[in-house]
Amino acid sequence: MKNTLVSILTLMAMILCISCDDYETYGEKKEKERDAIEAFIAKNGIKVIDEATFEAKGQQTSMDNNEYVYLEKSGVYMQIERKGAGDKLEENKQVNILCRYAEYNINDTVYQTGNLYSSVSPDKFNVIRKGQNLTASFTQGMMKSYYDSSVPEGWLVPLLYINVGRQTSADEEIAKVNLIVPHSKGQSYAMQSVYACHYTITYQRER
Repeated sequence: MKNTLVSILTLMAMILCISCDDYETYGEKKEKERDAIEAFIAKNGIKVIDEATFEAKGQQTSMDNNEYVYLEKSGVYMQIERKGAGDKLEENKQVNILCRYAEYNINDTVYQTGNLYSSVSPDKFNVIRKGQNLTASFTQGMMKSYYDSSVPEGWLVPLLYINVGRQTSADEEIAKVNLIVPHSKGQSYAMQSVYACHYTITYQRER
């Protein structure tokens, strides 16, 4: 009986040790995320510029040099592929934005969701800008279906720099950006599981 009890206690101790080895702290998950972002940047030949350089260039990022600006406050890396038609988002007015996107999980190196290259209807969210603060929620689309109605903060960052009008002539194009979004500014699953995503997103104002 004594030997049986000792065996059971030993087995329980082994299981506990294995469980402890498998457990990752939040700090360890964040470190993995940082490593994944750095690896993604290196693999894709991304040149990171600081905000001072970005401002000096007229809030532009060079596509030829594959530049992304690192926005320190949000931790988001942003490349403006097209500035867009129309004007910047006005203040204190609710605006409906239509967007298409492609979402890539940087940590797991896998494409997750998106409608950028499909005939599926665009996502739509309403947004209000008050100074540098933006509040938004999805009203339709894949992001709302897969996650929830909360628009990731990382998706709102470009709205301070791009135009959100509509095409009025053949030579105009709607805004398009590429983003590296850390979990803290991402969608609900990314926030829970601590992983970064790369997004390609187009934005335009609804009629």
